[in-house]
Parts: sequence; structure tokens; C-alpha cells
Amino acid sequence: MEVAMTMQDIASALQRAKAVFHRRPEAGLHDDAPATACWQGGMRIVSSHANGIRMVTDMPGELGGSGDQVTPGWLFRAGLASCLTTCIAMAAADEGIELTMLEVIATSRSDARGLLGMTDADGEPVFAGPCDVQLHVRIGAHGVAPERLRMLVKNSQSCSPVPSAVRSATPVALHIDIDAV
Repeated sequence: MEVAMTMQDIASALQRAKAVFHRRPEAGLHDDAPATACWQGGMRIVSSHANGIRMVTDMPGELGGSGDQVTPGWLFRAGLASCLTTCIAMAAADEGIELTMLEVIATSRSDARGLLGMTDADGEPVFAGPCDVQLHVRIGAHGVAPERLRMLVKNSQSCSPVPSAVRSATPVALHIDIDAV
């Protein structure tokens, strides 16, 4: 297993990146690594990264799946929690704060009728996405005032890409290619 970078190593890397982006702002814009999802039959989907990492999802039994894997909705919440946790750790390193604990839990509430394309009593389509999302952060650092930690978390959330995409409702373009049979 690879040894984790120290907070000082992370802070140094962040300072180098900031220096480059101050000199050449265009260097900050880049294409993100695509995620490719392939149907494996039933409700099983394998999503992969170009580096070979694969993640299997499935649906619960009551929605036609096996229930033995995480759902795509859970991956969404994991992405929110992981992204915010990463940004908080980066900001702490940048500010010289030695964290003693950091945990982010992402929760949401959804209406499965939206996933099934159903309508409500008024005939309106039920929203397929989560009705609400919460991010619960537990953080600690010796000798750091609670208000400073609160500000660190709030500022980190405003810079965190996945939560920012949700807050800003990033447009999603849909492109469809049909394979001839």
C-alpha cells in the first residue's frame, strides 16, 4: 500500500499548483476522466475508469436487482461525501491545520416513484432525484477554534466540485448513438 502524503507535502503540492494557475489560468481548465458504465444484464452495471478501476452497481430486489451491490444513488452520495472530505483535508493542509478527525456523511431522501416514471395524485411527474441532500461533517483539530473549523468546512464546501455541481444544477447534455442490429 502506498504511504499517504503528509499534510506538509499536500500543502506544498497545492502551493505549486496555485502558482502555476496564477501564472497561467488556462492551465486550470481540463477534461475530467470519463466514467464508462456498461450493462451486464439484469440490473447489474459495471462502471470503469480509464486506469482500470471498476465499480459494480445493482438495484435492490424490490426494483428487480440482486441487492448485493451498492446502487447508483449511493455512489452519488459517496461522491458528495468523498469530494467534500477531500476539499476539507486540502484546505486544512493549506492552512497548516493538523486534523485529528474528519468524517463526512451524505444522506438524502428520495421518492422511488420518480425512478419508475410515475406521476403524483395531480398527474405531475414525480421528481426522480433526491428530494433533499444533507452533508454532516465531524471535524477535529487540537488547538483550533471551533469557529475556524466551521469556516474551513463552509469555505471548502463552496470549492468542492461535486457539491458545487449539485448546488448549481450543472447542465447535462445527452448524446445518443444507436447500434444497428
